[in-house]
Amino acid sequence: MALASATVRSERPGPPAGRSTPPRPTGRSAGAWFLVLPALIPILVLSVGPLLYGIALAFTDAQSGRTRATQWVGGLNFQDLLHDTLFWDSFRIGLVWAFGVTVPQFVLALGLALLLDQRLRLRWLARALAIIPWAMPEVVVGIMWRLVYNPDAGVLNETLRDLSLGDGRDWLTGLATALPAVMVVGVWAGMPQTTVALLAGVQNAPRELHEAAALDGAGAWRRFRTVTWPVLRPVAFAITALNFIWNFNSFALVYVLTNGGPGGRTRLPMLFAYEEAFHYGQFGYAAAMGCVMVAVISVILAVHLAARLKGGEDR
Repeated sequence: MALASATVRSERPGPPAGRSTPPRPTGRSAGAWFLVLPALIPILVLSVGPLLYGIALAFTDAQSGRTRATQWVGGLNFQDLLHDTLFWDSFRIGLVWAFGVTVPQFVLALGLALLLDQRLRLRWLARALAIIPWAMPEVVVGIMWRLVYNPDAGVLNETLRDLSLGDGRDWLTGLATALPAVMVVGVWAGMPQTTVALLAGVQNAPRELHEAAALDGAGAWRRFRTVTWPVLRPVAFAITALNFIWNFNSFALVYVLTNGGPGGRTRLPMLFAYEEAFHYGQFGYAAAMGCVMVAVISVILAVHLAARLKGGEDR
């Protein structure tokens, strides 16, 4: 009987040559959705929902304190935005701020990550101290640096006076110094997360390749260029893109330090939209500004991802 059943099974026709058997439906996909839903629901409720509501609000004349119903105005807010020189000035300041903070953040964090990767004494303590700014809320960082920049008793001006380098100045209210002073704070506050990401990438570089390159007489720069950087490059591009987005959308730090002053020299796009919405009550107009900023960030991300795919980094 066993031989007969085996013969019958062996004589059953199989799938045609060159055609694979379609997978049988299982309950795994449904189970996977149940596992993913707890993470998707907060994203849909707290991110996607407000984003869609903000896009819809941008096409209305929503204002605070109005007695009549909000009306649909189409693209009128965007037409007004095209001729709003104050918004485009803030947009230009936002780009200067984002590039001026992101680039020094990456350069300094890369140097710190390479240093913390070395076998130093008390390396664990140095790594712990390096991430302290990351643990501080932006409001606390802003208040602390306002004290540092204080024109009368600030640490910076007192140090300059002690070194006979001048009588100091009001860094946060000077037209020429406000934006650079705020950029310094942005770089200091944003370095820790960049350092942690780059340090993780540096540690993925094989130690044996470094040792082999050193035995071949390769210097530090050549070892970094040929061994470390190929491993670090995907992490570096990713954290740089994220930093640019975070910096372009900065609000709390600049709001505490300068509130957009003096004379709008540090008024970032997010600050401008906040003022339009909550100072002047123009919710629809502020929502249109938010849509423009989302569109710009989306274009930057698309260009970044296209460059990565073209370079073959995600293969």
